[in-house]
Amino acid sequence: MAFRRFGAAATALSLALTVSPALAVTEIQWWHAMTGGNNEVVVKLANDFNAAQSEYKVVPSYKGGYADTMNAGIAAFRAGNAPAIIQVFEVGTATMMAATGAVKPVYKLMAETGEKFDPKAYLPTITGYYSTSKGEMLSFPFNSSSTVMWVNLDALKKAGIADIPKTWPEVFEDAKKLKAAGYATCGFSNAWASWVNLEQLSAWHNVPLATKANGLDGFDTVLEFNGPVQVKHLETLIELQKDKTYDYSGRTNASEGRFTSGECPIFLTSSGFFGNVKSQAKFNWTNAPMPYYPDVKGAPQNSIIGGASLWVMGGKSPEEYKGVAKFLAFLSDTDRQVEIHKASGYLPITKAAYEKAKAEGFYKEQPYLETPLKELTNKEPTENSRGLRLGNMVQLRDVWAEEIEQALAGKKTAKQALDAAVERGNQMLRQFEKTVVR
Repeated sequence: MAFRRFGAAATALSLALTVSPALAVTEIQWWHAMTGGNNEVVVKLANDFNAAQSEYKVVPSYKGGYADTMNAGIAAFRAGNAPAIIQVFEVGTATMMAATGAVKPVYKLMAETGEKFDPKAYLPTITGYYSTSKGEMLSFPFNSSSTVMWVNLDALKKAGIADIPKTWPEVFEDAKKLKAAGYATCGFSNAWASWVNLEQLSAWHNVPLATKANGLDGFDTVLEFNGPVQVKHLETLIELQKDKTYDYSGRTNASEGRFTSGECPIFLTSSGFFGNVKSQAKFNWTNAPMPYYPDVKGAPQNSIIGGASLWVMGGKSPEEYKGVAKFLAFLSDTDRQVEIHKASGYLPITKAAYEKAKAEGFYKEQPYLETPLKELTNKEPTENSRGLRLGNMVQLRDVWAEEIEQALAGKKTAKQALDAAVERGNQMLRQFEKTVVR
């Protein structure tokens, strides 16, 4: 009897070993560009999803900055070893759309896998950026942000400045006072040269960056950011750069530490900078909406989003796609979105998460986390402020920044620099257009 029981157990074990490959966990590779505290958020999300079920394992991998990550993903697709999910910054949207066969649109993925998915549940100012003109979501919003003005409150107090500046003329005057109060190398500055001083500036003042709703309505868009508002702004920066009332801080966000170190008391950059400010700044701080020129009719309008979305790559197995869809549904959970928002400073992507954060009184304690949401929803978006979708955007930004740098160095006037940026950029757009027009 005992022998028969042992034999039955052995048979059962043998069967279990035989079928175990069918129970193998499906790995979901996720390439991203998050560092510091935001990398910790990414890792926790993957770990929480993996712990919540046993069929799939999301494996996050840092692949460098935004541009590096996108380029690595496209190269990997061509080589046949792309990840299932890749995080791509918002200005890479047109490039991803044009990568025929390289991506699996999110709306198709969710429909085919049968996962719960309601596009109307997401904040339209965010999802509109990543959707077709019909409202079909191409990628999944992940870390959305906007430009805000970070302010060193202790520095303002030291300089005798009672109120946080609201307009650009006020920023210029306050920066001079800050410089006189001891902040000699930088009264104010910004990261992301073209995002802040061209892209957001244009949307916030309801003037066009380019035709065709800044490219959202067609790849045959033409740049036109060399208008009076943009030229006036650059002219002022050129003048203030001479004595460091304004001091240029580069094309990307590598110099954001100039704010947290206390060197630059007013600094415009992403709201996603929150995690670093919270952990590194040794002074009282807050943020405020971007400044505006009060003589521009209708300003301020609304800001546009920054950050990145998750693109699902093409050529994956049905099982991988099923796991990806479950992960995106997992990320959409209201409580999880609130948690991500609170931990990272990035925006909640669903209406329910935003409402829950408000209902909990979260913004009364930390009003600076609502600033970008107020900017995005300040007014109903226009064709100038819905967002932008331009091909070869990484290269375009380098060209625009190069011309801005020429102007700040005194080698060109503001008008000459912006005219050249427009002309060179339009040539690049026409080259890109040839690759997508069928």
